[in-house]
Amino acid sequence: MKNLFDRRDQRPIHPFWVMVQKEISDQIRSWRYLILLGIVVLTCIGSLYTAMMSIRDAVATDETLKSFVFLKLFTVSDPEGTLPPFITFIGFLGPLLGIGLGFDAVNSERNRGTLSRIMAQPIHRDYVINAKFTALLIVISISIFALGFLVMGMGLLAIGIPPTPEEFLRILFFLILSIFYIAFWLNLAILFSVRFRQPATSALASIAVWLFFSVFYSMIVRVIAKAMYPAQATTAGEILSYQKFIQVLFRFSPSQLFSEATTTLLTPSVRTLGPLTMEQIYGAIPSPLPLGQSLILIWPHWTGLIAATMICFAISYVWFMRQEIRSR
Repeated sequence: MKNLFDRRDQRPIHPFWVMVQKEISDQIRSWRYLILLGIVVLTCIGSLYTAMMSIRDAVATDETLKSFVFLKLFTVSDPEGTLPPFITFIGFLGPLLGIGLGFDAVNSERNRGTLSRIMAQPIHRDYVINAKFTALLIVISISIFALGFLVMGMGLLAIGIPPTPEEFLRILFFLILSIFYIAFWLNLAILFSVRFRQPATSALASIAVWLFFSVFYSMIVRVIAKAMYPAQATTAGEILSYQKFIQVLFRFSPSQLFSEATTTLLTPSVRTLGPLTMEQIYGAIPSPLPLGQSLILIWPHWTGLIAATMICFAISYVWFMRQEIRSR
């Protein structure tokens, strides 16, 4: 009777989570994921080694950050500038990880004919795209947290100084922000995967958008800034408005939002992200900013990244629900 009761008490797994588990299993066993993760791990370990070699000189030249030594592991590069810091590698290689995992999330299933077989089962249609996004987001989250704690563990063994509670929380928020940033590129890749039938086309479209925002967008904004530069006879208020307008243009780029937010989180001496007047500077105390104030300062950046991620996913969701799926 006990065995019978136990069998009746067990509940079957929801079909959505069955699809999520299957997608996670396929991703972590694929060579593509292992190669992408290996590239990110190797480059980040290289930047960590460089930071450990030059962290003493960096702290000695920055008197205000001697209480935040552990954060230097994520922000310090070598004096020659040959190897960027850890946060730069995450900002550059993180989008490639998201694009590499999501560019064939839907169209590969359609081309193999497995998508029509899945739709023939008694499940809701939106389970497919929701399960793919959830599974890929879980894979990315586990990878980023594992990489972050790996860096913290190696840094703790190297410098012998444990992080303070505030340093640990700053690193934790940095890892969460990195997940949201990579999730945007993941959703963009899924969007192109729904839109285009060929995986090569969706991959090229995703990489083209990434290159545009990473390389060409800043050039375009600088050209606009040079063309709109006010005359020398203008007032200080007009120049301040001009600087704020150019800064808003730069923040349309997800990489710019991520760069400003991570710099604010991991560099407590950053107290503002915009131009200031002399009245605002006068009387200010040059001290590190508390964690709560740093989070308030970058709250618009969080909101922008989350909104961009949700917009991309909403568009891909609508397109997927309206598409006709036929067996080939």
